[in-house]
Amino acid sequence: MSQKDEQLKIKLSIADRVYPLTVAYSQEEGLRSASKKIDLMIHQFEENYAVRDKQDVLAMCALQFASQNEQKTIDTTDSYNKAVERLIRLDEALDRVLSKKI
Repeated sequence: MSQKDEQLKIKLSIADRVYPLTVAYSQEEGLRSASKKIDLMIHQFEENYAVRDKQDVLAMCALQFASQNEQKTIDTTDSYNKAVERLIRLDEALDRVLSKKI
């Protein structure tokens, strides 16, 4: 079995709770990084908004991550649409130039 296919047993701590997981080797780094980001965000929410209920803090973290993901999707879609529009204008300009030479 290759290292990529290997399953690892890890423990992640989120909001002062430990979660044992069995994950693919390739997922470990991403999960550990996400766990750290969640804990950092929890700390920031608790300090800046005086929220003490972990469920409320976790809900705000989930909303923050989801909105960041949605914004990336929107930005990517906008960039894609702008690129397509530029390619269409370029294609039209090339057609005009090529049609004049014939």
